[in-house]
Amino acid sequence: MKALLLAWLAMLPMSVAGVWLGHREPAALLPVAAILLLGLGKAWLIALRFMELGHGPRLWRSLLLGWPLLLTGVIFALHAIP
Repeated sequence: MKALLLAWLAMLPMSVAGVWLGHREPAALLPVAAILLLGLGKAWLIALRFMELGHGPRLWRSLLLGWPLLLTGVIFALHAIP
């Protein structure tokens, strides 16, 4: 229970920071990269803590951690193209 509370408390400032960065300079490359990294961190927290895949099967863990990583890379690459 304590791990879930700590994960939730870690996700709160990550969410606020993502919204703040999105309103500050939404088209600049550095804030977009920071927002994507914050989202990736939140996805990993959700998969490992809330879905309890930290000790789950390697295939599920790889899929649920790899998919946000792939999407982050694709979105960043598409945003970086002028």
